[in-house]
Amino acid sequence: MKIKPVAGAVCAALAAASCWTFPAVAANAFPERAVTLVVPFAPGGSVDIAARLISDAWGRALGQSVIVENRAGASGNIGMAAVARAQPNGYTLAINTMSLAINPALFKDMPFDTKQDLRSVGTVGTSQHVLTVTNALPVASVSELLAYVRARPANDLSFGSAGTGSTFHMAAELFKSVSKTQILHVPYKGGGPAMVDTISGQVQMSFPVLSAAKPQVDGKKLRALGVTGTTRSPLLPDVPTIAESGLPGYEFNTWFVVSAPAGTPQPVIDTLNAKLAEALQSPALKERMQKEGFDPLISTPAKTDAMVAAEMTRWAGIVKDAGIQAN
Repeated sequence: MKIKPVAGAVCAALAAASCWTFPAVAANAFPERAVTLVVPFAPGGSVDIAARLISDAWGRALGQSVIVENRAGASGNIGMAAVARAQPNGYTLAINTMSLAINPALFKDMPFDTKQDLRSVGTVGTSQHVLTVTNALPVASVSELLAYVRARPANDLSFGSAGTGSTFHMAAELFKSVSKTQILHVPYKGGGPAMVDTISGQVQMSFPVLSAAKPQVDGKKLRALGVTGTTRSPLLPDVPTIAESGLPGYEFNTWFVVSAPAGTPQPVIDTLNAKLAEALQSPALKERMQKEGFDPLISTPAKTDAMVAAEMTRWAGIVKDAGIQAN
């Protein structure tokens, strides 16, 4: 009669052990099928390009396909919310840029909590923007541009962006903040229209992604005054940095990170990170990324989480000081 409780205890112990064993086995076997990488923006933008650049090499390193899926809307919030709600098993991930850190300060009602609902897998790379002006503007350097702006009434000049909260927009807001100038923001529904209107002179300047601006600069349709990073870019080697061209202390690099739903097992996160790093070290992928204006960047999940948190604090201050509100 006493065997039943013992047997029951053994069964309970086995059941408890199995609860711990199965996830460990699943993590060790990961991945067993294709991984979906959600791009929370429309095709053709910098995040989409970054995703498609890394997907093949990352997939080969993982031994499974990495499928890129676009889920655009609400400045990236729709796609990110879908990933935050996905099963935390490593098979649904997101790639995003600085909107991941900017949107919490920009939107009053966020559909997810960046810190609580997501976990970083790692970094992918960085990309510079470039300060461009219409050819009709009589300036040839950042210092000349600042003198020109300061000699006119506040908001007499305007800059175009890819939309409120976009990296185009934030690069310009940081420029205004560091230079203590007032320049009118004109948001567009994408970077392409903003560049078109900069070329035509409807707005006087814009901060497009370097790879997108290069054909217009090379074709003399736009004048490039400075790149936003700390070093010159091989894509436009004759264009100085904004810091060396007249605004010391200015630095803006767009970063790209991969996120997973919170609760994803650490062994799965570690596998994804290790294989992403392996892909980014491929000479062929490095060359492809650099031709598109990206610099590969490898980091651990913990360091990436810390970077995103620090960037959230940084941009919350800039958004507040500038009085920026989402459209």
